[in-house]
Amino acid sequence: MGKRIIYQVLPRYFGNRNDSCIPGGTLLENGCGKFSDITGAVLKRLSDDLKVTDIWFTGILDHATTVSCPGKPSSSFPVVKGRAGSPYAIRDYYDVAPYLADNPEERMAEFEQLIKRTHDAGLRAIIDFVPNHVAREYRSGINPFGKDDDTSLARDDGNDFLYIPGERLRLPEEIPHREEYREYPAKVTGNDCFSACPSINDWYDTVKLNYGTSRTDTWDKMADIIRFWAGKGIDGFRCDMVEMVPSDFFSWMIPAMKKEFGEKLCFIAEVYDMSRYREYSRAGFDLLYDKSGLYDKLRSITVSGASASGITGNWQFLGELQPKMLNFLENHDEQRVASDFFCGCAQKSFAALHVSLMFNTAPFMIYSGQEYGEKGMDAEGFSSVDGRSTIYDFWSIGTIRRALEGSSSEEEKAVLAKYKSLLSAVAGSPALSHGLTFDLCYANHGSAGFDPDRHFVFLRHVPGETKLIAANFSDIRADMRLKIPSHAFEYLSIPETGELNSGTEVRVEAGPWDGSVTTFGTPSK
Repeated sequence: MGKRIIYQVLPRYFGNRNDSCIPGGTLLENGCGKFSDITGAVLKRLSDDLKVTDIWFTGILDHATTVSCPGKPSSSFPVVKGRAGSPYAIRDYYDVAPYLADNPEERMAEFEQLIKRTHDAGLRAIIDFVPNHVAREYRSGINPFGKDDDTSLARDDGNDFLYIPGERLRLPEEIPHREEYREYPAKVTGNDCFSACPSINDWYDTVKLNYGTSRTDTWDKMADIIRFWAGKGIDGFRCDMVEMVPSDFFSWMIPAMKKEFGEKLCFIAEVYDMSRYREYSRAGFDLLYDKSGLYDKLRSITVSGASASGITGNWQFLGELQPKMLNFLENHDEQRVASDFFCGCAQKSFAALHVSLMFNTAPFMIYSGQEYGEKGMDAEGFSSVDGRSTIYDFWSIGTIRRALEGSSSEEEKAVLAKYKSLLSAVAGSPALSHGLTFDLCYANHGSAGFDPDRHFVFLRHVPGETKLIAANFSDIRADMRLKIPSHAFEYLSIPETGELNSGTEVRVEAGPWDGSVTTFGTPSK
């Protein structure tokens, strides 16, 4: 049983090799990655080099976009963010984005071939499920939303949408040609903006779905979407903004889908409010984002100088939920760790990487480009220089493009080598994959060379193998003399030996902003 490693990829930019993209450029000007760019060789390399077990294909579902193709006219420009459009403004839940196919009229067949390649590589396929909102111009011939709504009612269990009766939608003034888009009465905007005048910072390209006060027709329509894609071999769903959807819906839907398609069908919750982690875990989610917990802690330690002792408080809060968390340092919403807004370079994130990857049995997620130190510092068009790789524009990512072409820089190769080394170490170690964890920090506050604010140390153990991991969140090399308390031996059921016992110190070193792993061979009790 190895560590689960999820690799997030946005096909739109993953295979795009255009090195001269124009900010705000069209599909014709800037190009676009295709399903076919994610070849069997690419998938095998991810599995072999990064020990990836799952691929999260982001931006697959057909969404609001300025691109036209036969049978799929472009969306109205005022309700599209960027030229490509937001992957989270879904305009047809039963289709895929035509521009991702070599032949747009064969797009579903091409996507099904990608899923087959993924499975042939021994990997699981995950896509997004966006239950809270859809594009303002949602159009599908299957289970359409809003067709029978009574638009005179602001809120009614028989309606798919929520309305603002008597008012027309007035899009933000910053949007060109906003008056060309007509919507009457205005629908409630996707981020719970109950105003007919959403701002430029609202999700003005989307409308919120209505889940009513109990099970409604909307619930059945949403469950049917999961059924459609699970029937095509999708293994898991990353569920967007679940806190904006009643947990009762997931408590009903997830067990029903698992009963139909098997317990291995995976549901991942994008959840931010830590006080609601247990609520959504009880609702049936297999994994929950630990964004507001471990991610935020590691970022504050790395960027703001917060104390590393906060990591202890985080795992103590999570308790039995730890194995159900999804750990990460990057995703499409967050700034790249190597960006000027975060670490400034990938090397400064390696201490955080040791903790996020190795501290517990929770799965770990990599965002494509992270493994090369992608900075995300381009001004792509709708997206400005914000330390993120755009999800709205047609663009090409330099680090990924160079890797696919075999022309990575020496720095990019060094970052990749670090990721390969650590991920291989985890995959090859039962202790790091699924062993018990023991936080050593409390027992070492007075130990030579140990700084509780800048260092974090812990054990991972299975019978026959013990690992001591040290993370150094400082720009000075760490040389620690650590104590292993007797309670650690009791909790982990490790016999004390001449090599490892509670009466001697263990010397551990770690480079600046880096970590180290020390291995002990331990007999079983």
